[in-house]
Amino acid sequence: MAVSNTTLPSLYEYYTSGGITSGLSANQSYFTLNNRNVTLYSGAMHYFRVPRQYWRDRLRKMRAAGLNTVETYIPWNLHEPFNNFYDFGNGGSDMEEFLDVRQFLTIAQEEDLFAIIRPGPYICSEWEFGGFPSWLLRYHDIKLRTSDPTYMKFVTRYFNLLLSLLAIFQFTRGGPIIAFQVENEYGSTEQPGKFTPDKVYLKQLRQIMLNNGIVELLVTSDSPTLHGTAGTLPEYFLQTANFASDPETEFDKLKQLQKNRPTMAMEFWTGWFDHWSEKHHTRDNSDFYDVFDRILKYPASVNMYMFHGGTNWGFYNGANLNNDAMDNSGYQPDTTSYDYDAPLSENGDYTEKYHIVKQLIGKYSQVKTRVPQPPAGTPSHKYPTVPIIGQLLLDELIKLVPVTFQNRVPLPMELLPLNNYSGQSYGYVVYRKVNVTIPANATLRITGHVCDTVTVLVDGFLLNKPLKKSRDLDHFGYWRLKNSTITLSTQNLTGATLDLMVENWGRNNFGHLEQFNQFKGLWQGGVFLNDEELLNWQIIPLEFRKKWSMGLNGWHGTYQRWAPGPALYRAILTVEVPQDTFIDMEKWVKGIVIVNGFVLGRFARIGPQQTLYLPGPFLKKGNNTILVFDHFARGHEVSFSQTAKYKTRGKFNFW
Repeated sequence: MAVSNTTLPSLYEYYTSGGITSGLSANQSYFTLNNRNVTLYSGAMHYFRVPRQYWRDRLRKMRAAGLNTVETYIPWNLHEPFNNFYDFGNGGSDMEEFLDVRQFLTIAQEEDLFAIIRPGPYICSEWEFGGFPSWLLRYHDIKLRTSDPTYMKFVTRYFNLLLSLLAIFQFTRGGPIIAFQVENEYGSTEQPGKFTPDKVYLKQLRQIMLNNGIVELLVTSDSPTLHGTAGTLPEYFLQTANFASDPETEFDKLKQLQKNRPTMAMEFWTGWFDHWSEKHHTRDNSDFYDVFDRILKYPASVNMYMFHGGTNWGFYNGANLNNDAMDNSGYQPDTTSYDYDAPLSENGDYTEKYHIVKQLIGKYSQVKTRVPQPPAGTPSHKYPTVPIIGQLLLDELIKLVPVTFQNRVPLPMELLPLNNYSGQSYGYVVYRKVNVTIPANATLRITGHVCDTVTVLVDGFLLNKPLKKSRDLDHFGYWRLKNSTITLSTQNLTGATLDLMVENWGRNNFGHLEQFNQFKGLWQGGVFLNDEELLNWQIIPLEFRKKWSMGLNGWHGTYQRWAPGPALYRAILTVEVPQDTFIDMEKWVKGIVIVNGFVLGRFARIGPQQTLYLPGPFLKKGNNTILVFDHFARGHEVSFSQTAKYKTRGKFNFW
């Protein structure tokens, strides 16, 4: 006779009744937790990609699917956005509302879930700079992800604070955390003849954890078949596997590398992420079913990456470099959406994969515990289209920037003496040269590669072509061209103002170590007018911080003073009951959207993403200000959609 769900014990009742004497053990061929057998059914959900008001809903949906564990990364660049300035939910940064990791862990435990923490310091995660704060780049010759003393000084300072906050949430102290990961995919840094993963560095990270009272299981994750034990220390860490398919081969290799220890996938990729200009990636549900079934049948523990992808808010999307070049030519920025074709969609909807997970865990799980009923879905609403009622041109925005700088040559944004000498991390930087004499048909040449896009204006007139097709990325204004050129004027100009607006479209988050030495702006060489180098520039940071955006003034109508080029547009959305929605950006060209001062994310007509998820908690009853910063085109209205839209769609493909 079947046992009623209501008579079953909760997860914590089952594993902690009688007291807690031990944590997650990997000292045999299977996991035990508090001396009871356990198979980990885990899913990745990153608290910083999901509105705080929805944490409980998403976690309960995970538990309702039969999961017993939630996994999350911890991004250093959000928690220490400026050198020695921290935010764990009350620091006042623009991302403050997402950062109370302690509240997230408390809710996870209340929802009857254990937790795996992956604190970095490097997290990859298709997140800006792999989670590193960009101010690290201000330290000359710093060697990230090594035992370099300069790097380790900052890691130690940050970890001493972070781990002191997390230590009390360990399972053996009555909390939810059953394991910590050390570094992340460190084996992928290996380059034969160039770099061998730094095992001293791994030992140092372990020692920092021990010094801060971390006693739970320590793990690493890599592809066993590609990297062996290059990124781990078998005597200290349990090695886990990352893959999309062929689980038997990866798990068999794990068993060869660490005999008589549990087998686990730390990342079973449920879908994939999108780069701008690519097709939208999806994974066939039958393929997902087959591989997930084989993982559980093996048998192995698993963490699904992602179970709920969420959103790369603001400027926080990562990027890839598809070659080893340091020149930015192989740059591939990620979209704002991190939907990932996961079991829970970007806005928390159930997908077919969710039901597959619930079915297969129910089939294989030997430990029966109480699970909640799946929460109702969160409805999305299509708000009426609202008109643009105000505009500020780039020159007008520049006049409202409180701090500007002068330098002989263009500087990358990271080296600007800004934010208490932490530099500029995100947004745009404008390089302005005034009183320029421009001969007819003169050529502007930017040496090296732009990092990442550049928009050129002379006396406020746009010279670039709008980015409307993916092939436009091969032309002037984008990273692919080296020593790119553009003609400035067909007639002689004197006393002209030349503006070069450069965008950081997201720093690389994965690859070999030299690919992390990435500055943004113009820095690879000089800027030349014909053959003469232009010197003595005014440098204007456009960070679009919340306080600044909310205080902008001088708005005027779009028909009074408009020419093609960068401009900020203002609309008002009035709502009675705030609800989830999607902002439809199909009629715009390229830029960012800001809602009530918060940078929601990026848009680009080249796709694949065409809508931006706008959660109801970001709105308020009454009037809501929506700003659209477009590099090229004048907008007339802001439209909404009830569902996410993609320009193209393609089958999931692994390299």
